[in-house]
Amino acid sequence: MKQVLTFLVSSLLLFSCAPASNETPVGVVKVYATSAARPWLTELYGCAEKSATVLTVNTQEPDISLRLGESEDMISPAYQIDEEELLIVTNRESPVQNLSLEEAQSLFAAGNPSVQVWVYPSGEDVQMAFDQLVMKGRPVTSFAQVAVNEQEMSDLLNAGSNLVGILPRHWKTGTVRDVFSAGKVPVLAITRGEAQGVILDLLSCLQK
Repeated sequence: MKQVLTFLVSSLLLFSCAPASNETPVGVVKVYATSAARPWLTELYGCAEKSATVLTVNTQEPDISLRLGESEDMISPAYQIDEEELLIVTNRESPVQNLSLEEAQSLFAAGNPSVQVWVYPSGEDVQMAFDQLVMKGRPVTSFAQVAVNEQEMSDLLNAGSNLVGILPRHWKTGTVRDVFSAGKVPVLAITRGEAQGVILDLLSCLQK
């Protein structure tokens, strides 16, 4: 079983981010976040500003990569910085009401003639987490529509009265309502090696 390494915040307080707005940058760190994990990328920028660290977005070889949950082939060190709740969400005018796990599985596996199901691309972290927590090996209906990211999903669900989809709690906005909680998944910071130096400082700041 894969182990997720989590540093205790209390053990890192001496290394946490301290205000240093007038200092020369102490390092440049390459970062990346999946669309679902972007709220924590904003927090990471705040930590970097406090520690006079420069962040650059790099999708190829990031020093810190933020995502929801573990990937199947993850071998790099992973540090839990938070957790996120996954929700099945509908427009307030949708006929879909509160769902049980079995009803949620049936809706996304077989569909429903009165609503349109929306999901994410199969390789996205939020979809992988949803498949593990809800579908449990059952495939999503081939009639499901695919949203590019959480912002598009949120916009669609707010605009369409007969739509049902998946949103992380941080992305739930507008007048949509959640009809099922799939549970919580860890928000992970993946590093290329054991975190130390400025990267360790940034992770300590995120864990506060």
